[in-house]
Amino acid sequence: MISYIAPKNIDDRIVHRTIQLLSDGGLIAIPTDTSWTIACALSSKKGIKTLRRLSGERDERHFTLLCNSISQIGDYCSLSNSQFRLIKRLTPGPYVFVLKTLLGTEKALDIRRKEIGIRIPAHPVPARVIQELGEPMYSITAKRSMQGIASEGIWQRGDKQLPVAVTEQETGSPALPPIPEEDLFEGGWELEDIPGLDLILDTGEELPRLYSTVLDFTSDDIVLLRSGAGLWPI
Repeated sequence: MISYIAPKNIDDRIVHRTIQLLSDGGLIAIPTDTSWTIACALSSKKGIKTLRRLSGERDERHFTLLCNSISQIGDYCSLSNSQFRLIKRLTPGPYVFVLKTLLGTEKALDIRRKEIGIRIPAHPVPARVIQELGEPMYSITAKRSMQGIASEGIWQRGDKQLPVAVTEQETGSPALPPIPEEDLFEGGWELEDIPGLDLILDTGEELPRLYSTVLDFTSDDIVLLRSGAGLWPI
């Protein structure tokens, strides 16, 4: 379940196995420049379905597209010139940008919202995986609360319904709640008890228990939805 990978000398064989797993609808845990992320291939409906069930989140703002370039962002979201310049300045780094989606993106993800969070992490492992995959990964922050799904017996394989946690509907406030530091992981081995996780790409180093800064670009003014590792304002 764990594959050890050297960020400065990435093994092609590990990357190829990872791409095959993602293409088959699997979930991977992958390091970023903040905390651990669980991800699937954007084109895998099976992977997206499994990821949503595992997360227990019904608020789509908690999910993020991991990209490896600004040009790739433009394939899935609309970008003005000013947005492009600011994102270029802040990436790669610990920021999520909420952008208006293109029609094909909404269809691919089967989402009701017309916006999605986009991130370009400053870490060579996700950058390489996305490059070889040829598309973004759909992702969510890995949290210790996901481990409790197995002990409560609500994770089932096959085609049976997988219940998700009931979360509050949007209250009208644009803010996203911070993720408690104690709910985040440091070492890759800590994620082994998360049900439905097929592979952990572990660099052997502990990650900082940080979360990203989330900025909403969908209106005329940039709105801070969550303070995190990225400085804002700059």
